Amino acid sequence: MAVRHNPWDIPTIEIPRRTVAGSDLDQKKTTTPGIVIIGSGAGGAAAAWALTRLGMRVLMLEAGPAYDPHSDYRLTSPDWERTGFPMKPGAQIPYSVAELQPLAPEYDQLRSWRRQGVQLNPGNRRLAAAYSHVAGVGGSTLHYTGEAHRMHPRAMRLKTDFGVGADWPLSYEELERFYLEAEGVIGVAGPENDPFRPRSAPCPLPEHDLSHASQRLGKAFDTLGLSWVPNNLAVASESIHGRPPCNYCGQCRRGCPRRDKGSADITFLHQARQTGLMALRTGANVTRIEAGPKDRVKGVHYRDGEGQEHFAPAEVVIVACGAVNTPRLLLMSQDSYAPEGLGNEMGQVGKNFMETLAWTSLGLHPDRLDGHRGLPADAICWSFNAPDSIPGVVGGCRFNPAQLEADIAGPLSYATRVTGGWGRKHMRRMRETFGHALGVSAIGECLPNPGSFIDLDPDRKDSAGQPIARIHSHLGEQELKRLDFMANNCREILAAAGVDELFEEYGNYDFFNTTHVFGSCRMGTDPDESVVDGDLRSHRWRNLFVMDASVFPSSGGGEAPSLTIAALAIRASRRLWEGKIS
Repeated sequence: MAVRHNPWDIPTIEIPRRTVAGSDLDQKKTTTPGIVIIGSGAGGAAAAWALTRLGMRVLMLEAGPAYDPHSDYRLTSPDWERTGFPMKPGAQIPYSVAELQPLAPEYDQLRSWRRQGVQLNPGNRRLAAAYSHVAGVGGSTLHYTGEAHRMHPRAMRLKTDFGVGADWPLSYEELERFYLEAEGVIGVAGPENDPFRPRSAPCPLPEHDLSHASQRLGKAFDTLGLSWVPNNLAVASESIHGRPPCNYCGQCRRGCPRRDKGSADITFLHQARQTGLMALRTGANVTRIEAGPKDRVKGVHYRDGEGQEHFAPAEVVIVACGAVNTPRLLLMSQDSYAPEGLGNEMGQVGKNFMETLAWTSLGLHPDRLDGHRGLPADAICWSFNAPDSIPGVVGGCRFNPAQLEADIAGPLSYATRVTGGWGRKHMRRMRETFGHALGVSAIGECLPNPGSFIDLDPDRKDSAGQPIARIHSHLGEQELKRLDFMANNCREILAAAGVDELFEEYGNYDFFNTTHVFGSCRMGTDPDESVVDGDLRSHRWRNLFVMDASVFPSSGGGEAPSLTIAALAIRASRRLWEGKIS
């Protein structure tokens, strides 16, 4: 058996510490320059880890609160199923959604519905549901299910190979060593080999055993000639870095009180803070980045939780606020040096926005499978992940178990979403159906188009009087055809698994409802068509970087983005330290 990779086992050379002269980042008011990171999600946290590990001092500004896994995640409470992730004050950034496209009758089979065929959107136009995110120390990794995917190499060459979207300005091979580093810090569990994404070393931890429900689904995938393998997860299958192995409660999205899920706060940020080189300020709402002469930014203006204004001078500014709020901040940072907003010299900030393209089908299986046990997405099918794997469209998709991600997690969800009825009939039906739910979800490629972008809402402002981000979403014909393929295959897989009764289906056709968002500050080699270069630095502003999924030129065929965000941030941070970015 191959030896599993852990970056801490790699021999390292002694690196002299670099500090910013005169910095005292633990002062209440910073008055001297330093490296300022805005946002503590996957990108900001990985950058902080990489930079502090190399001896550089960092000030991290986080708009949201900090979470204590032991006290804030109340999975031991009797009413755990009534609440989702515990959103503290300030844990979500306000946004708006512009009017969405009309629905086409030829795609009525993609309408979302619940028990007894009730349409969740009875109108004739897409409705805004949610941009699901968390503002807090750790960002949206606090409530993610822990999927830790590498990009399919071919998804990084859509323009060259398929004439759509844009190419990545770096290759999979250039990113691979940084994937390894990120996987080691997070503690990724997964198969030793991946035929779709070549690895130079196995995952740090062995893959998780599949739940009984996922094993039953696996027989259906095998019958249909499709792959079904353990998923790569940022969830400990064995003890690592002082974290225990998973207990398979299935409630990753409600926050993990045991710390076996590798969210950014207990992995990258925990290790960064141990160096003593990172100062963290929560409740710090950045209002603008101040530009200066010679194509350099001077620092960051922010407001603390008490409404006091502060200015943090910076030698380097790293923006890591996500694909909705990063363009918002850059567009708000207007002054005489940047009249259209920072990085927006060619009008590209906010453009090329891509959302989650998803479908879920849920049904009842004749056997009790107890699908509420185990990990939410412990297995995955990559058979249609490549960009040319779906007939008639460009861009792939993946399939995974759905019941836990759809929150069919306990008796309350069965009582309200599955069984129906009242009184004794309801009780009898609960006994007959509990544990029988089985579902399949699909996530697919979303190509950029002119109708999907982020701008500033001209009418709505936040509590500080700043304009909020406005999301424009449009699904093109390629997305609708891909979504149709995803829905039909989810139904076919469930039928092959023995499901004879569907009770709920939903997707993006009639609702804007997204978790993964990408592309609004695209990286590329051409400043006319992108915002940052392959090192994640602004084409114009020499000390301004973007390190989140807004830099993605393509969304991939269903890959979760957090691992790639972290790998990109580690690579860019190391190149910054090495002086390859001046």
